[in-house]
Amino acid sequence: MALVFDIETVGEEWDALDETTQHNLSWYLRESSKNDEEYAYEMKELKEGMGLSPLTGSIVAIGVYDTEREKGAVYFSAPDATIEASEGNGIKYEVMDEKAMLEQFWKIAAVCTEFVSFNGRGFDAPFLAIRSMVHNVVPTRDLLSNRYLSMQRGVTHIDLMDQLTFYGAARFRKSLHLFCRALGIQSPKASGTTGDDVATLYKEKKYLDIAHYNAGDLFATAALYKRWKILR
Repeated sequence: MALVFDIETVGEEWDALDETTQHNLSWYLRESSKNDEEYAYEMKELKEGMGLSPLTGSIVAIGVYDTEREKGAVYFSAPDATIEASEGNGIKYEVMDEKAMLEQFWKIAAVCTEFVSFNGRGFDAPFLAIRSMVHNVVPTRDLLSNRYLSMQRGVTHIDLMDQLTFYGAARFRKSLHLFCRALGIQSPKASGTTGDDVATLYKEKKYLDIAHYNAGDLFATAALYKRWKILR
């Protein structure tokens, strides 16, 4: 069984951070910026990118999808909201806090030997590892053992961005959306929602929208994996 996985994250609020942390994250911007306008832009980018680091962000959705059974689940955070578990298009949706999401993910991972992601080695897997440390959750699989498939042992983690760019040798612009567009696969970004919108959706308490977006990423990655596997 090949297990596709994907996460969605949000960052902490800048104003809620202590002064030492704010300084640690931003001190270099004043020195590197050419003028006040550039500094303001860089600060805006920094504040909006807090969810890109597991040190200043948290996981609000974890999706998994079995490519053989064509069934999966999205576990997602919905604080101060009552959302019953539901199912649609082979995906079960269930509300959990971050720790419970991580425990559930590693429980599922324990019985899998092949994992599939898009940029999972650069983002999802490290994020899962660090956030698991935060909650004292013990990972059951090593998703970062070796970048090259021929050198991986125990379990296989197929990062499709690595594979389709030949481990970074290809210099063209790459994203899940662009690969889906070129190969005629329905992209989760086609509706206009992207990963950059997750923080806003979370603030607006549109938790199910985040879960559905995550499911779209699972479907797209699974379809891309099947195309890669046939042509490999």
